Amino acid sequence: MKVSKVKLIRSRFILASVLFSFFSASALAYHEAQATSLPANKTQLPTNKTQLPENATRIYVDKKDPYLMIKKVAGKTFDRFAREQQAIQAEPNILKNIVREELMPYINYKYSAFKVIGKHLKKTTDAERRDFVPVFREYLVTSYAQVFTLYDNQEVEFEPAKNFTDKKIVAVNTRVLMPGRDDIDVSFKVRKNRKTNEWKAFDMVAEGVSLLDSKQAELGSIIRQKGLPYVTEMLKKKSERDIVFKTNDKKEKVSKSTNTNSKAG
Repeated sequence: MKVSKVKLIRSRFILASVLFSFFSASALAYHEAQATSLPANKTQLPTNKTQLPENATRIYVDKKDPYLMIKKVAGKTFDRFAREQQAIQAEPNILKNIVREELMPYINYKYSAFKVIGKHLKKTTDAERRDFVPVFREYLVTSYAQVFTLYDNQEVEFEPAKNFTDKKIVAVNTRVLMPGRDDIDVSFKVRKNRKTNEWKAFDMVAEGVSLLDSKQAELGSIIRQKGLPYVTEMLKKKSERDIVFKTNDKKEKVSKSTNTNSKAG
């Protein structure tokens, strides 16, 4: 089967970022109603400290075609990263702004939050859930942004679009090409909103492993043991962390270690 190959700048991001970002959930009708009824002040985006460059053009991605949406969102996100790379190196937290502006509009973080609560929903109050959703969103933003520091040059193949006229859920299949190693198959599952007819990602499966299931197991057990407010505060602290280029730190440590050993010798 022929696939369209797209060369993406820093394209390892397509694997790393989606492993954390493209997972939320197709929740029950009750979950959906609760999530979409959250007050605006609870889900309002944080004020960005860094604005788009004056010469930057905001590209709107149509959510009516799930295949084109995934492909275009990936491309424009990496293009912006490359365009602002110098500024990002000076201030890594700019990555959070890029994630908020380029990725989050296409991710059902509300569904994801309610799915993480899962079977513990009845043990939580409405107020606890309303507090949890925006914090969970910012936790995702920080998680995605941190992953954007792990970059490499690779190619990504996108499977040709299929007929989705009568579909409510489709899988957008991609393959990350790994020179000298086995390629990685990644499938993005996207769901159609029955009211707006727009599609958003709700899960991602890499090599047969669902990221949604993994995150649900990780946080679900803590919710069961310590309650949703505890998890909300825990994720809030994690979301406030600065973005750090850990790869650079490792290189510096190795360099310092090498210099120390050389002097000792």
